[in-house]
Amino acid sequence: MQRWRTLLSVAWFIWILDLATKAWAVSQLANRQPIHILGNFFQLTFVRNSGAAFSFATSATLFLSLFGVVVLIGVVYFAPQITSKGWSVVLGLVMGGILGNLMDRIFRDPGFLRGHVIDWMQLPHWPIFNIADSAIVAAAVLSMVLSARNIPPITKKDSTP
Repeated sequence: MQRWRTLLSVAWFIWILDLATKAWAVSQLANRQPIHILGNFFQLTFVRNSGAAFSFATSATLFLSLFGVVVLIGVVYFAPQITSKGWSVVLGLVMGGILGNLMDRIFRDPGFLRGHVIDWMQLPHWPIFNIADSAIVAAAVLSMVLSARNIPPITKKDSTP
């Protein structure tokens, strides 16, 4: 139960932070030139992205939306079995990131399950991204660390008497 609570807390935090920062980006960055925070290294640049990361699959928004729903169902299905706090954080980051971008795809123009995702942070030689994207990348990095340290997501209990 504690691992489920960790997962949901992380997911909720990422989802709310992503929602709030996208609302801010729409109100403050839309129709503006990029804002240079750290010269050309870090900029705030508003874009509406119909595809996935790196603007990949821009004509597959419906597929990306449905894929997100399938992954969410998978996370919810397997989450109760997780015994590792680290893996609970990984799944929470994934769930929060998917929920953040899926909300854009459901509720933003051009329509249901085809909406464009709000991206607003830019680094050199990297696509413009948002908090949800950052959470998904952080989950991938953390999962590699946990895997390299041989920490399994589910530890089987010894059933010997």
